[in-house]
Amino acid sequence: MGEYKKYWFGLVAIILVTFTLLGWGGVEIYRTAPPIPEQFIDTNGQVILTKDDILDGQSAWQRTGGQQLGSVLGHGAYQAPDWTADWLHRELVAWLDIRGQELYGSDFESLNDDQQAVLNAQLKKEYRKSTVNDKAQVVLSATRIAAMTKIAPYYIGLYGNEPSLQTSRESFAMKNNTMPDLEDRQKLTNFFFWTTWIASTERPGTEATYTNNWPHEPLIDNVPTTENIMWSIASVVFLIAGVGFLIWGWAFLHKDEDINLLTPDADPLTKIALTPSQKALAKYGILVMALFVFQVFIGGFVAHYTIEGQNFYGIPVSDYFPYALVRTWHIQSALFWIATAFLMTGLFLSPIINGGKDPKYQKLGVDILWVALIVVVVGSFAGQYFALADILPAKYNFWFGHQGYEFIDLGRFWQILKWIGILFWLVLMMRGCVNGFKQHGDKNLLTIFVASVLCVGLFYGAGLFYGERTHLTIMEYWRWWVVHLWVEGFFEVFATVSLAFIFYNLGLVSKRIATASSIASAALFLLGGVPGTFHHLYYSGTNTPIMAIGASFSALEVVPLVVLGYEGYKHWSMQRQAIWMEKLKWPIMCFVAVAFWNMLGAGVFGFMINPPVSLFYLQGLNTTATHSHAALFGVYGFLSIGFVLLVMRYIRPDYVFSEKLMKTGFWALNIGLVLMISTSLLPIGIYQAQASLTEGLWYARSEGFMQQDFLQRLRWIRTFGDVIFIIGALCVALQTAKLAFARPSHANYKPSKK
Repeated sequence: MGEYKKYWFGLVAIILVTFTLLGWGGVEIYRTAPPIPEQFIDTNGQVILTKDDILDGQSAWQRTGGQQLGSVLGHGAYQAPDWTADWLHRELVAWLDIRGQELYGSDFESLNDDQQAVLNAQLKKEYRKSTVNDKAQVVLSATRIAAMTKIAPYYIGLYGNEPSLQTSRESFAMKNNTMPDLEDRQKLTNFFFWTTWIASTERPGTEATYTNNWPHEPLIDNVPTTENIMWSIASVVFLIAGVGFLIWGWAFLHKDEDINLLTPDADPLTKIALTPSQKALAKYGILVMALFVFQVFIGGFVAHYTIEGQNFYGIPVSDYFPYALVRTWHIQSALFWIATAFLMTGLFLSPIINGGKDPKYQKLGVDILWVALIVVVVGSFAGQYFALADILPAKYNFWFGHQGYEFIDLGRFWQILKWIGILFWLVLMMRGCVNGFKQHGDKNLLTIFVASVLCVGLFYGAGLFYGERTHLTIMEYWRWWVVHLWVEGFFEVFATVSLAFIFYNLGLVSKRIATASSIASAALFLLGGVPGTFHHLYYSGTNTPIMAIGASFSALEVVPLVVLGYEGYKHWSMQRQAIWMEKLKWPIMCFVAVAFWNMLGAGVFGFMINPPVSLFYLQGLNTTATHSHAALFGVYGFLSIGFVLLVMRYIRPDYVFSEKLMKTGFWALNIGLVLMISTSLLPIGIYQAQASLTEGLWYARSEGFMQQDFLQRLRWIRTFGDVIFIIGALCVALQTAKLAFARPSHANYKPSKK
C-alpha cells in the first residue's frame, strides 16, 4: 500500500459500512415486506380472492410488459396511468357513491357538506384500518367489494377490446387486445387491487400505509408523513455538509505538483504494437454503434407513441410493435451498447497490462464474446416480441420472454446468458491482470482497476435473486442492485479508474495522481452510491429506516459531482499538452460532456427528485424521465462513445477523425438532448408536478390531464430535438464505421499548424 495506505483504509472502511447498511436494509425489507394475505374474504367468510390469485395476476401483468406499460407503485413507463394510483382513486370514488346511495339515496357529489363529511370519515377508517387478522385474512365490507366489482370491468375492457375504451387505449399507447384471455385480465385486476391495498392500509403500529402514504391521495389522507419531511430536510443538510467538507478537503489535501508533467513528444500507446485481440475489437465498435443507432431511432418511435398512441404518422403499427415492446427495446438496447463499450475498453487495456502481449487464445475469446453478445441481444429481443404478441406460451414468458421489470426486461434465460458473457469477459480480463501483478513497480493503480473489473463482472448476478412470483417489494430491492448499484455505482468506478489508467499510460498524469484520484473517487462514489440504492425504494413497501438511509446517503451521491467542472476543464485542457493529443480531441470532448451531464443530469435533476418529500409527489412523472435521459445518455452514453472513439483511434492509428462529422455529431447529440429536456420532458414534468401536488398522482397521469392540447404540443415540439439527436447519432456512427473499415494506410496524420 505504501503512500496510499490512508486511501485504501478509507475505501475499505466505506465499503464495509455501506454494504453493512445495504445488507441490513435487505434483511429489513424481507422481514417487513407488505403481506400478501392468504385470503380476502367478505363479512360472511366467503373467499373473494386468494394469495395465488394475486400472484397469478402479477404473472399476467408481467406478460403485458409490466412496468413498460404504465407503472405500478410508481415504477415504470409514463404514458399510461400508474395503475396503483388509478385503481385506488377509482375505487375510493366508487365507494363514496355506493355508500352515499346506501345511507342517503344519492351519489356523493349530490350530498351536502355534513353528509359528505360523514362518508369521508367512514372511508378513511375503512381503508386505512383494513388489517390482516390472525388467520392471514383480510375482511372486506360489502361496500368495498361492490366498489371493486364496479371498477374491475374498466380494466378488463381496457386490456381487452372493449369498443367504448378505444380512445383510452390510444391515449395510453396500448394496443387493442393487450391481453386476449379474459381469465388473465381478471387475474390482472387482482394484482392491481393488492397494490392499492398496501398503498391504503396502515402498517401495524404506525399511522402510515405500507408504502409510506404514497401515492398522494387526499381522499384517505395519503400525504407525506412526519418522517418523510424530517428525512427530506436531513438530506438537504447532508448535501450542504458534504459539499462543504469536500471543498475543505479539496483545499487542504489536493496537490497539483505532479500534474504538470513533461508530456511525451509522441503518443506512448502508439509505440506498443497492437495485439491480435486488440485489432479484433473493431467489430465491437460496429456493434456498439449499430445498437446505438437502433436505440435512438426506436426512441423516436417511442416518443411518437405519446402523440399517436397506436399509429406512426397515421400508419397503424401497434398490433405488431406496441408501445410496451418498443420502449423495452429502447431501454434494453441502451444498456447493451453501453455495456458493450465498457467491455471493449477493458479488453483493449488487458494486453497493455499484460506487457503489450495477448495471453494465449485471447483473440479467440474476444471473438466468442462478440458472437455471444449478438446472440443475447437478438434472442432476448425476439423473446420479448413473441411474449407481447401473445405467441409465447404463458408458462415460458418469464424465462424466455419478458420479465416485466424496467431495465431488467429480458427473459431469465437470456439474463443468465448475459451474466455468463460478463463472467467470460471477467476471465479474459483477469488473465492479463494476473500477469500484470508479476511485473515490477507499484501495483496500487492496477489493484483498484482489477477491483472495479471484478465488481462489474460479479454484481450483475444480483438480478438473479428473485423469481417470477417473488414479492414485488423484494424484487425491487434486487432489481435496484443491478440498475443502481451495478450500473450507476460500479460502472462509474470502472470508468473513473479506466480513464485514470489511460491518461497515466499517455503520460498526461503521474501514476501517483492517477492512483490517488482513482481510490478517492471510488470511495466518494460508493459512500453515497451503495446505501443510496434505497432512495429508489421509499414507496415500494419499505419502512421508515429504509427511507432514512436512502435519503441520507443518496444526498451524498451529489457531493463528488460538485468538482466535475474542474474535471471537465482538466480533460479539455489535455488537448493542448502535446501536438499528438489533437488526435484524441473528440474522445476527450466526450469526457468533457460526461462531466457536464454528470453535474446537470445526475446532480441537479437527480437531486430534484431525490428527497423523500420531493419524490412523494414527483415519482412516476416526466421529471423522472428528465433525470434518466440526462444521466443515462449524458453520462454513460457520452462516456461509452468516448471509450469507443478512443479505442478505435488506436486500432486505426493512421486515421484522422473527420472534423465535420465529429463536430456535427458531438454538438447535435448535446443540443438534441438539451432540446428534448427543455422543450418537452421538463416542462411536462413540472406541469404534472403541480397536478400531483394539488389533486394527486392519479390526476397527473390521467387521460384527461395528459391529453390536453398544451401537453400534446410540447410532445410535438420535442420532435425537433429528437431529429437533431438522431443526426448526431448517425454522424458518430458513420465516423466509427469509417474507422472500423479503414485500411491501415488510410491516411497519414498531419497536425494542424498552431
